Amino acid sequence: MAFPVDLRRCQVLGLAGTAFLALGGETAGALPVEDLLAPASAQAVLGLVGVYFGVVLLIAAWALLGRLVRSDEPPTPRALLLVLALWATPLLLAPPLFSRDVYSYLAQGAMVDAHIDVYAHGPAQLGGPLADEVAPVWQHTAAPYGPAFLGLASALSALTRGELPAGLFGMRLVALLGVALMAAALPRLARHSGADPAAALWLGALNPLVLLHLVAGAHNDAIMLGLLGLGLVAALGRWPVLGAVLVTLAALVKAPAALGLLAVVVVQVHAGRRPARAVLTTTATAAATTVAATAVAGTGYGWIGALDTPVSPHNWALTSLLGRATGALLEHLGSDLAPLAVPAWHVLGLAVTAAAVLFIWLRLRPRPVYALGLSLAVVAAFGPAIRPWYALWGLFLIAAAAPTTSVRHRVAAVTGALALGVMPSGGPVDTGQLVLAVSGGVLAVVVLWQAHQATQAPAMERTA
Repeated sequence: MAFPVDLRRCQVLGLAGTAFLALGGETAGALPVEDLLAPASAQAVLGLVGVYFGVVLLIAAWALLGRLVRSDEPPTPRALLLVLALWATPLLLAPPLFSRDVYSYLAQGAMVDAHIDVYAHGPAQLGGPLADEVAPVWQHTAAPYGPAFLGLASALSALTRGELPAGLFGMRLVALLGVALMAAALPRLARHSGADPAAALWLGALNPLVLLHLVAGAHNDAIMLGLLGLGLVAALGRWPVLGAVLVTLAALVKAPAALGLLAVVVVQVHAGRRPARAVLTTTATAAATTVAATAVAGTGYGWIGALDTPVSPHNWALTSLLGRATGALLEHLGSDLAPLAVPAWHVLGLAVTAAAVLFIWLRLRPRPVYALGLSLAVVAAFGPAIRPWYALWGLFLIAAAAPTTSVRHRVAAVTGALALGVMPSGGPVDTGQLVLAVSGGVLAVVVLWQAHQATQAPAMERTA
């Protein structure tokens, strides 16, 4: 007998999951330095188990909700938006989870506010309590973000006067705004693409990766994707100039969104505008938006040279792993080419990315939203750096425009795996932490199984 599914059950289960995430994060999250606990302490151990208990409950709630969305009486988009708001609520005041990047955002905003060049110096140049919160690997690293985001971070820094609790809350509100824009754009993009709006919301907005990394982690990818989605909606709605402005602003948060300008051009061509005019209009609009945003932010154009900031030989990425393996082999053989292995693989990865993106657009030009989603997925997969939340770049638009249910199923399976891939502290994992995380997940599975058995027993008695 199938596990009974109703919307209220999904709401409660998902809310329990995010509540455990928030509670566990109080001792095991990416806490301020002065609040960090020893990993072996009882509170940290319970927190880590609790976080992964919550992650598995959230994944289960999302999977059950997916069954409901595919049923004969699916919930409306409005009902799904209410579920999203309910699930996100416990995370609003929780500490940062799964990454310390939000501390970098705050430090970089304070640097801009103090007129320190964030594209020439790392947060160590700022000094003080905010800089101390930044992960050591990024202390001396220039900002990789565009002027639109840094201008926003600077304004937040001025508003909160560098106070850490207020800054963290402000950054989470910015992330929530981005998620809200994503949720608003998804049904409209789905209708334009001939897809089911409810299914698009389920995969693209209620996705565990959105809640874990965009809401709990407060990543700026949320505002990037929100602006990108809104820009595509504007372009598809016969407002190409506004669409180009919004997509450019998204790219001035994080550069990969610039691929969205291709979609804006293609949409105009499909609407009957000549290709040369569409390219010229979009390029001119993007250039004007870039100049205006950079002038307002006051950051200068150093961000262009800082675009390779995430590129590091120690990044986890397919090309980095292959590069390190090749380098080790060459070093073992005594070759002087060993130091060139990682850069060579990075260049090859960029070449493969460019070729794949070109192939996608040649094949899927009549479906610009889907083509853009696949392109961004390729950029994330073959780029020189990857994080679990990078998968959302492509997933967000694939959710809105996937041509078949099987595509959504495959993407959902990848989502479930990636949701389990990071420790709540945002730091490297050791064997002890891995055992605790697995224990929390297994405990959640046992509880879910017992709940399943308890709901089946009365039904079996009635049929007997």
